[in-house]
Amino acid sequence: MDTYDAVATRIREYLSRNFLFSDQGFQYEDDASFLELGIIDSFAFVELLQWVEEEFDISVADDELVPDNFDSVCKLSSFILGKRSGGT
Repeated sequence: MDTYDAVATRIREYLSRNFLFSDQGFQYEDDASFLELGIIDSFAFVELLQWVEEEFDISVADDELVPDNFDSVCKLSSFILGKRSGGT
């Protein structure tokens, strides 16, 4: 089972490479809003969703596609861990 830190690290690395195009890592706090900071837009959200489902071997239901689950490293990590443990 993955830990919060392991999941969060994978998310930070993915965002840095694919959306920030940075070798410097993810330069934001884990609770920083992806949408408010312009890290992702609606098109990038679809790409992030596909990556999450493939990378963590989970299925995300339509009603789970809300900012409470996807709008920061903290929220996304917690959501993924909950899905993988069968919590949601």
